[in-house]
Amino acid sequence: MSPVPERLFIGGEWTEPAGGHYEVVDPATEEVVGLAPEASRAQVYEAAAAARAAFPAWSRIRPEERAAILDRTADIIARDLPAHAEIARRESGATASTARGMQVGVGVARFRRYARGALEPVEEAVAPQINEAGPMGRAGIFGALAVRRPVGVVTCITSYNNPWANPAGKIAPALAMGNTVVVKPAPQDPLSVYRLAAALAEAGVPPGVVNVVTGSGPEAGEAAVDSGDVDMVSFTGSTAVGQRIAEVCGRGMKRQLMELGGKGAALVLEDADLRSAVAGIGTTFSFYSGQICTAPTRVLVHRSRYDELTAHLAAYANALTVGDPADRATVVGPVISAAHRDRVEAYVELGRKEGARVVAGGERPGHLDRGFYVAPTLLADCTADMRVVRDEIFGPVVVVVPFDDEEEAIALADDSDYGLIDYVWSGDVARAFRIARRLRAGGVGVNTVGRNMEAPFGGFKKSGVGRDVGSYALHAYSETQAIVWPG
Repeated sequence: MSPVPERLFIGGEWTEPAGGHYEVVDPATEEVVGLAPEASRAQVYEAAAAARAAFPAWSRIRPEERAAILDRTADIIARDLPAHAEIARRESGATASTARGMQVGVGVARFRRYARGALEPVEEAVAPQINEAGPMGRAGIFGALAVRRPVGVVTCITSYNNPWANPAGKIAPALAMGNTVVVKPAPQDPLSVYRLAAALAEAGVPPGVVNVVTGSGPEAGEAAVDSGDVDMVSFTGSTAVGQRIAEVCGRGMKRQLMELGGKGAALVLEDADLRSAVAGIGTTFSFYSGQICTAPTRVLVHRSRYDELTAHLAAYANALTVGDPADRATVVGPVISAAHRDRVEAYVELGRKEGARVVAGGERPGHLDRGFYVAPTLLADCTADMRVVRDEIFGPVVVVVPFDDEEEAIALADDSDYGLIDYVWSGDVARAFRIARRLRAGGVGVNTVGRNMEAPFGGFKKSGVGRDVGSYALHAYSETQAIVWPG
């Protein structure tokens, strides 16, 4: 059966694309999953204008009404979870369990969270101030309120590694705060976002509050950023693209929330529990096939534990089952595309030329005759100046660098353009916390790669601008207004 072509979602209407359609390909089978619409620049501007027109009414409705719509959206997504997970698996290459739990399941949870978030207080009292008489008026006591207001129209440009959780993490808090949105999904796996739009429409979101436009090239994304109707851009993706978006936003003074690249350092101290460290670092090989910006891809280990940790990591990587994501036994699926597979393989070859030693992986899995697979790869004998150590590879590749003392470990960790999430493994928790406070990273995991989903998320340096997750996302999608009055 031929796939049904998708249509754009603009102003509450399903709209035929001006540029026809392009194929969305299953990374595991190389078969066509669906046909995504090619929006013209004019259609993207139409979507932004629809969001602008819908903003006044949406921003003024009672928070309880916004909360009810977000809650209903979560119910509708959950109702159809198996079908959504199947599409997510086929278009992203995620394993079946990841597509179900970490993609669609997390998407549901985020709409639930921001249904509650819509009801969080937006006013905060500021301490009164006593003013003496002067040019600004008579003496008196002045009260003040800090009030969070919606920014306006938000363009949400989402990443390919999670076609449910990432869009939900932008759309839900933006709507909860009273903003309207134009969503531009990643071109590789946009089909899930159209199902999300359908759920929002069924839940009763008014026309124009949510708009979805797609395209296989840069035109649709560029238009979604430079439109004069857009007040803010929320972007998840590479640092290079984020920098180009920031330049456009700067010219228009548009607000930004940027979640960009990462090259997470995992500091493994001499007193670390290696079993815990290997399990945590090993998620890089398996979770989304290493296509995750928070992965601990850069392992810095005390020289006294270097050989032992390297051997354990190699054994872990070699034991992982690589194959069809639909098979429950599969741990590592494909990367998103042939182009990205080639990029990751080129980095592994570069590592060899730089002097790194391949101790696991390094070759394309031989038992798979189709699909975009990369074997979990471990590179040892690495030094801080190698590009495989410095660049974000965004695949199932881990590099190992030794250090001799704590000060060198901290210096190596911070010797990076990135600063998203670092990790510290040590048997001395007080020592680990002391080191964590010195690292130039937006987050630090101590003896874990787990996250608290109410904690602020974002990066230092070239890893991003701003913070989201939990209530911090509500703050990110708002402007603060001061209201002052005489007592």
